[in-house]
Amino acid sequence: MAEDGKSTVRAVERALDILLCFTAKKEWAMTEIADNVGLHKSTVHRMLSTLEERGFVVRDPASERYRLGLRIWELSANMSGADDPAVIGLPEMERLRDTLGETISLYLRDGNERIRIQAVQSVQAIRRVAPIGVRLPLYVGASSKVLIAFEEPTKREELLQDPSWPSNFDRQLYREQLEDWRALGYATSVEEREQGAAAVAAPVFSRTGKLVAALSVSGPANRFTLEIMRSQAPAVMEAARRLGVMLK
Repeated sequence: MAEDGKSTVRAVERALDILLCFTAKKEWAMTEIADNVGLHKSTVHRMLSTLEERGFVVRDPASERYRLGLRIWELSANMSGADDPAVIGLPEMERLRDTLGETISLYLRDGNERIRIQAVQSVQAIRRVAPIGVRLPLYVGASSKVLIAFEEPTKREELLQDPSWPSNFDRQLYREQLEDWRALGYATSVEEREQGAAAVAAPVFSRTGKLVAALSVSGPANRFTLEIMRSQAPAVMEAARRLGVMLK
């Protein structure tokens, strides 16, 4: 009985691993999924067939590629938006976009990564496009700085000790810079993660004072200069404050 239980749990884990492939890109061939999750093609084929029957994935007969099915959207439609920063923050993010004219993003920390959970794209012809759901490293970028700098001291040190950080990363210098960002109340980055991109970010605290997210404004570095980011930082911090007031 125990072995059957373990087998069932293992099957669930494998099915979830397959579904999580779709956080990286929208369509996958079966062989690509098998390579990505490290399972035999026959196993992946059986699981995809079951997921397809239940409506969680859809197979394109012409290309033989898979994409997420409508059942995923049915599940997401039933998520409670009462405490969801991505839902609650959208009007404030749109207002900030209309005020500053650049792309607005909202990030949550997940372990040693950050995830973009909401974005409002700039309406300018040349703009930085920020797709939702993207995972990014925590050691680089304005939002990453904010998510570390304003974390509780013990958690902050735990993050800085994470062995996954690059071996050539100067952690001592980074610690010193964290204090500067905490004093400012925001952080900036220019072409740190992505060439030609710049961003300014501020922390979002809940009403209880807990760090919840990082609110950022990003744009092309040749237009969104350090001087402009500094001048717009108060507006970003105020938007982050207003967003936080709405969170428990």
